[in-house]
Amino acid sequence: MKWGILGAAKIARTDLAPAMQVARETELVALATRERTRAAPFEALVPGLRVHCSYEALLDDPEIEAVYIPLPNHLHLDWSIRAAEAGKHVLCEKPIALHVSDIDALIATREATGKLIAEAFMVAHHPQWAVVRDLLAEGVIGPLEHVEGVFTYTNRDRANIRHSAEMGGGGLRDVGVYPCITTRLATGAEPDRLRADIRWQDGVDTFARVWADFPGFTLSFYCGMMQARRQHMLFHGQNGWIALSAPFNGVVYGDCVVEWPQGSDTCSRRFNNVNQYALMLENFARSARDGTPFPCPLEFSRGNQAMIDAIFASEDR
Repeated sequence: MKWGILGAAKIARTDLAPAMQVARETELVALATRERTRAAPFEALVPGLRVHCSYEALLDDPEIEAVYIPLPNHLHLDWSIRAAEAGKHVLCEKPIALHVSDIDALIATREATGKLIAEAFMVAHHPQWAVVRDLLAEGVIGPLEHVEGVFTYTNRDRANIRHSAEMGGGGLRDVGVYPCITTRLATGAEPDRLRADIRWQDGVDTFARVWADFPGFTLSFYCGMMQARRQHMLFHGQNGWIALSAPFNGVVYGDCVVEWPQGSDTCSRRFNNVNQYALMLENFARSARDGTPFPCPLEFSRGNQAMIDAIFASEDR
């Protein structure tokens, strides 16, 4: 599958473009950037890379089959629709939209164009989450009672787009989505009730504590973008627990280990050689070409956006 990248964002440079070099059935052929100098790292990675000076020019490129969109959050919806209507499959960074109604528009566009449109939640493709899902389904820890999570990092650059309310910034949309989606992914459940305590700065949430009631169990997590870096997820059952040391971006954050007790021992699985971005690209190519179910379809993304919308609404009340 021949790819074009719409914008020279950091995540494209450090994660997706390198993953395109190792993923099967995947080739990066073009980049669109309005600042020509920002193309240099991509050209060093892919000799002969075509560089378009506008996003429209990339969408007009007949060789490109699929577009990856890492633009600022408030541009995701519009350019995802425009790319699909231009005949390209679309993989867009999270959040693919800012409101649940926007995802309804994306689903309608997908159906009208016949093009795959999906949100780039790489965790949905990581095998550690399949292990967690299987352990829960097998009842290894007994009935699940509570899930706890954390995802924080440090970004105090006020000029950064994550600190812009107009661009859809904030910690919940950036990292709070991960405890939400992995809990839903592992359990197959949806929340009944949510409440939150959110710390705001210039219209942007910089720290949030969230509590959610699911059928049969509860979830609590905190997230933020101005704290020391930390991530963790724990699933606590009546007879045991499952802990993930690097649940969201293993290897980059630290050793990627899933642990759970078994009798007097502790079992563990390590996943330090997994490139979840490459797996996502391979799954995307298969789904676009032969209809293989994509692990994170828009319908699943819609559920996550509904959860984020409800978190904001509960805090407002």
